[in-house]
Amino acid sequence: MKKYIILTALVAGLFACTSNNSKMQTENVEVVKNYVTAVQNLDFESMSNYLDDKYMGLGPSYGDTIYKDQAVENWKYYVEHLYEKIQYTRSQFAPVTISEGDAKGEWVANWAELHIVFKEGGEAIIWANTNYQIENGKIIRSLTLYNEADALRQMGYQIIPVEE
Repeated sequence: MKKYIILTALVAGLFACTSNNSKMQTENVEVVKNYVTAVQNLDFESMSNYLDDKYMGLGPSYGDTIYKDQAVENWKYYVEHLYEKIQYTRSQFAPVTISEGDAKGEWVANWAELHIVFKEGGEAIIWANTNYQIENGKIIRSLTLYNEADALRQMGYQIIPVEE
């Protein structure tokens, strides 16, 4: 009988942990979905509210790093001078827990096709992968990857190698 009580307690404990983790992952996905919606709606106040004060954004290129105030101000600048519209299509979200190392924590991956319309004409469609680290209901870090050369090509730029 004692074995059954211990076994029942262990099973209940496992389900309780799984339930809490699942709830947290669902909440984290909602934070990222709401942030993406704020980006699409060009709602800078909401964007700022979803970013933690210690937010750090990395990418798309190695060495590209930006912090909360810069991130929101950059979006404002791009919308005022460059973007007419940004639309996420085929957006998929996946919660991930990384248990050790420099990236330890709760993450939400977002794979999306972004359709960008520019103020002075032209459009670009990019496939973007952004991974958001969530802590206490806020985004503390993001890592964005997409093919910058392809986006520039779609905007009419040509990449010409430097002559030796």
